[in-house]
Amino acid sequence: MKLATRRKPYTALIAPGIFLAYRRNAGPGTWSVKCHGWLKRFGLADDHEDANGESVLSYWQALDKAKALARADETNTERPIIVADAVDTYETDLETRGGRKYNATQLRLHLTDALKSKAVALLTERELRDWRAGLVKKELKPSSADRIGRSLKAALALAARNDKRITNAAAWKNGLKKLPDSEVARNVILPDQTVAALVSGSYDEDRDFGLLIDVLAETGARESQVFRLASADLQDHLTAPRLMMPTSRKGKARKIEYRPLPISARLAKALRQQASGRAAHAPLFDKMWNLATLFSPVVARLELGPEVTPYALRHSSIVRQLLKGVPTRVVAAHHDTSVAMIERNYSRFIIGDPSEALTRATLLDWATPASPEVIPLARLAS
Repeated sequence: MKLATRRKPYTALIAPGIFLAYRRNAGPGTWSVKCHGWLKRFGLADDHEDANGESVLSYWQALDKAKALARADETNTERPIIVADAVDTYETDLETRGGRKYNATQLRLHLTDALKSKAVALLTERELRDWRAGLVKKELKPSSADRIGRSLKAALALAARNDKRITNAAAWKNGLKKLPDSEVARNVILPDQTVAALVSGSYDEDRDFGLLIDVLAETGARESQVFRLASADLQDHLTAPRLMMPTSRKGKARKIEYRPLPISARLAKALRQQASGRAAHAPLFDKMWNLATLFSPVVARLELGPEVTPYALRHSSIVRQLLKGVPTRVVAAHHDTSVAMIERNYSRFIIGDPSEALTRATLLDWATPASPEVIPLARLAS
């Protein structure tokens, strides 16, 4: 506090090539680290309030943070990755892998300027948790806030893989844990007649759009899978047509496999026309962005709620198969997911009509007279 207020920070050499910089302001001063030609601010000084170890730091706390930020990898001379950089890299990675670029663009809209400029290596569990809580306070649904949070977790995890100085992965793993019941709002199950009406209404909007919704409804696949379909993936057998559906790139797996999914002769005929004139390995569908936005007019005309999105067709497909008695393992394989995921999210549908008929046959009928050949338990025990 005895130093003169000035724009140029005061610096102190704290390790070879690493400087702790303090800028004296009229208000609280700021700490920065200077290393290999770059300067990065990372916190406030405890000039007017007590240090908390996170946003407000004492000299000794600032010294430790500066070293942690600069010295974890001495061979890395680049400036620290900030959150905005991480999101940009995540967007590029999505494009490269054929993922949904929308995940990054939507995330960017919900980040505050302060969070965008924060070094990933200095993120804390509390500030990430508070940021997502702020999304809900802004009347964002918990399911939407959780989905945006998962996109940020993916971006930060990618940044950590690219920069070994980032060692605080626990901050986003704990701070952005799934919100309670965040998936309930998305698990919209539609009756078959409603699914049929949505498909028909989509065709009224546009033929290509209608055909895409038709495939989503009949196969239960994800948008990303359908957009990777090529013309050659249509196996147009006369009696048993099917689509060779590519698996998703969800999770750590990067290898794409193809699984045959049966489709109706009606859908096969429409896809045959769609594939006509396209090269064997050309995309079967042209890319459509913001599918939910294109879908909303159809939903509104049918007077359905805004919670009905194209993803509801996937939920409905899973439940339809479960209620028809299709084994859970087969349902999971068909929809490119796990048995554990099916049981966790759709367990109330697994105990349905088919399983009830099987278990009902095992019920004891106390009204039936006992057979004389039945041995009393007392005699059997002796």
